[in-house]
Amino acid sequence: MTSQLSATARETGHRAGTPGQGVAPRTPSRWTPRRLAGGLGTALLCLGTVLFVLPFLFTVVTSLRTAADVARSPLGIPHSFTLKNFSDAFSQIHYGPSTLNTLLITGLSCVCITALGSLAGYPLARITAGWSTAVYRLFILGTSIPVFVVVAPLYLLMRDMNLLDTYAGVVFIYTAINLPLAVFFYTSFIRSVPTDLEEAAALDGCGAFRTFFVVILPLLRPVTSTLLTFVALQIWNDLLVPLVFLQDPGKRTVMVNAYSFIDPHTVQPTTLFPAALLGVLPLLVIFMFFQRQVVAGMSAGAVK
Repeated sequence: MTSQLSATARETGHRAGTPGQGVAPRTPSRWTPRRLAGGLGTALLCLGTVLFVLPFLFTVVTSLRTAADVARSPLGIPHSFTLKNFSDAFSQIHYGPSTLNTLLITGLSCVCITALGSLAGYPLARITAGWSTAVYRLFILGTSIPVFVVVAPLYLLMRDMNLLDTYAGVVFIYTAINLPLAVFFYTSFIRSVPTDLEEAAALDGCGAFRTFFVVILPLLRPVTSTLLTFVALQIWNDLLVPLVFLQDPGKRTVMVNAYSFIDPHTVQPTTLFPAALLGVLPLLVIFMFFQRQVVAGMSAGAVK
């Protein structure tokens, strides 16, 4: 009886991992490859955030400092703050009219780009003929042409068409420059849309145009949100086209007026930085208010 109890105890101790009678349980390692990769990714993300935020904070702080304080210690701790820099920049760059000009040019350009891009992308995505592929590749080639190369021909073309120093001329230029990108976006997206929806619409008697506006166009919201985000930022921050094609000071954009503060010999941060911040402020406010709609449109493509 005693030997049976001893054997049972030894067997129980072996199963339970008793020291000396079985294999000791392993302690999980604190630093696994997955945890190391996650920690490294978090560190890189924090570093990137700091590198992105620091210049912006420096610009904001410098804009609020007096000129004497910045001259005494440009990178030092600020000792005095003032809002006079913003009020001076507001009046000198004609902030109200120039902002309205920028909003008008950006809005009209975005409407033309999305309308023409979607209308051109639909047949290019559905027609499989050889000419369709050639036209699509021609549009793709247009995305690689920098605007600096076509400034002189565009200037002569706008002059001959009497579109210099007009809003329409600038809108046409922005539409032509960004149309290849829009065609690429819409064509690639429409190709992923199943043709069963269009076949069902054709059975109901819908033609090509009605099928596009009723079936395809509502599905383009995700790619349109992405395209508008990219195009609006590019047009709003652009300096070359308004500077060359708009000579009237009353029609210039806010970025062109902010550029006027750059002197080739000296730069005043307390004047330039407030003008730059005022220039990007309307676009920042617009994206803050429409952030939910933009993100919803982008994520809608995942459940298309």
